[in-house]
Amino acid sequence: MNKRLIIKIFILIFLLIIGIKLIFGYHYYASFTYYNQKLIAFIESFHPYDDLAFIVIQIFQVLVAGAIPAEISGVIGGYLYGPVVGTIYSTIGLSIGSWLAFILSRVFGLPLVRRLVNPSIMDRYDHFIEARGPLVCFILFLIPGFPKAALCYIIGLSQMNVWIFIAISTVGRLFGTILLSLTGDSVRTMRFAVLFIILGLVAIFYLFVYFYRDKLREMTRKHK
Repeated sequence: MNKRLIIKIFILIFLLIIGIKLIFGYHYYASFTYYNQKLIAFIESFHPYDDLAFIVIQIFQVLVAGAIPAEISGVIGGYLYGPVVGTIYSTIGLSIGSWLAFILSRVFGLPLVRRLVNPSIMDRYDHFIEARGPLVCFILFLIPGFPKAALCYIIGLSQMNVWIFIAISTVGRLFGTILLSLTGDSVRTMRFAVLFIILGLVAIFYLFVYFYRDKLREMTRKHK
């Protein structure tokens, strides 16, 4: 490896260490409960139908193209219902929301998508209207932090089969959903070792995406 690549690796490792330090130095558990207590209380207020309320929230956050960040709602699912049930509830809500976004986009077309999707995202990934490869879409659904709600609307403008879309969006989201649910559960139970493992997995994934970004970009542009 050349010197520039080595320096970049050390910078990424350094940033990861600093991030972990900040998380635990500023009491991540307390911060989580403070900034999300209103949403948690809102969901719990629907007891004994709070699970349905949570699923509706997950549907809503897709339909409004990420008005509620998926990272927040996903972590809350694990916090309230544990890693397994939280993952199941999140997957149900996200899958329904993704399907509805896809159908709305297909029925109402570009005018609706331009109203709901940030113009910068639309311009950046507009080539998906032409490059309709399921493999490409699946890879993007795998990437943590990627604007998946917006992607659902954009793909809806393509000719992709709805069942293929449901499959790739559901399976593609699953890895990230599991990590978010585990994070929420580890915050509730204060098992910080699990958080370290999750952060390490996310860091490894980001490193992979970073080092192969050119190939991934080429795939999104050329894959048909």
